[in-house]
Amino acid sequence: MKATNEDLVHAIVSLNNIKKSFNDIVAVNDVSVQIREGEFFSLLGPSGCGKTTLLRIIAGFESPETGDILINDKLVNSTPPNIRPTNMVFQNYAIFPHLNVQENVGYGLQNTKLTSKSIKNKVDEILDMVGLGGFNFRSSSALSGGQKQRVALARALILKPRVLLLDEPLSALDKNLREQMQFELRQLQKSIGITFILVTHDQTEALTMSDRIGVMFDGIVDQVATPEDIYTKPATKRVASFIGNMNFFRSNILSSTAESVRVESDLLGVLDIDKVNIFGGSKAKVSIGIRPEKFKFKKPNGGKKVKSLAGKLIQKTFLGENLLFSLDVGKKANKVYISLTPSGEGAYPKVGENVTVYYSLNDLLAYFEV
Repeated sequence: MKATNEDLVHAIVSLNNIKKSFNDIVAVNDVSVQIREGEFFSLLGPSGCGKTTLLRIIAGFESPETGDILINDKLVNSTPPNIRPTNMVFQNYAIFPHLNVQENVGYGLQNTKLTSKSIKNKVDEILDMVGLGGFNFRSSSALSGGQKQRVALARALILKPRVLLLDEPLSALDKNLREQMQFELRQLQKSIGITFILVTHDQTEALTMSDRIGVMFDGIVDQVATPEDIYTKPATKRVASFIGNMNFFRSNILSSTAESVRVESDLLGVLDIDKVNIFGGSKAKVSIGIRPEKFKFKKPNGGKKVKSLAGKLIQKTFLGENLLFSLDVGKKANKVYISLTPSGEGAYPKVGENVTVYYSLNDLLAYFEV
């Protein structure tokens, strides 16, 4: 992935053509990413995609076989972790069980020239910042999971790194606490203004907290973009499949103009798709994608852009905030299901009814088949 001029102007961390292998397995494959100063950047992808390896390369715990790592415009390939202007919060907290909160958070300052009083003042300040004011002498074993995570965060921040690295720090927390910590982390990052780089496999976590997201698969960064663009304009089919839900329909290309491509799908018929919504390259076959929530039971305004699809409603699932419907369109004896996530449309058809759903051509995305 090529760096843009805007990326380079604002980059606090520059990864240029990074490659890392473990035996015959390529964990990171020629990755170039520019991370801007003061942003919350997430590396998102499935397990084993190379995101944690890339984070460890930034931290200095792993060395790349090829490529350069620059932090604050300085080449740090051979710089040890303790000299880099970074600090890491680990998935398992890694706090010392025999030390209390004060001792854990202030541990990194013990070998400095600061007085005990100065260290205590700094610990007090950072504990207030992470919502643990007054916890100084609490035993580590008496802390909840969320409190341990805050201690780990405070210990990392007290050294005032230019870049804070977070290796799936919320994965061990329950859902409600995880959502609370997502909000608190984002607010904390905004208030102190340093760069946060988060590794996660949780798409909701990345979409919620990030200024930009890099989506990784098989050691490759497929796309770097804002959460909105990642969701609405995923650059590859596997990004589209990984982020949220997407219905795909295989299609053939019939013709092409400067503005659009005409495709034919067994299920959707002949459609003209704007080229701005087509990704990948130039092949004879494409997969057409559409988000479940883009389907409607009631025909919207939109003229010729509005298309329809008929089928039988076979399932309705209550998901709390949403209802998820499945539609059997019954083509060529292969059941194809369309998930619908409607809201605010009033009464819905019942399971077993034949229905027609509507969508807009503007909501279609197309990906050339590899």
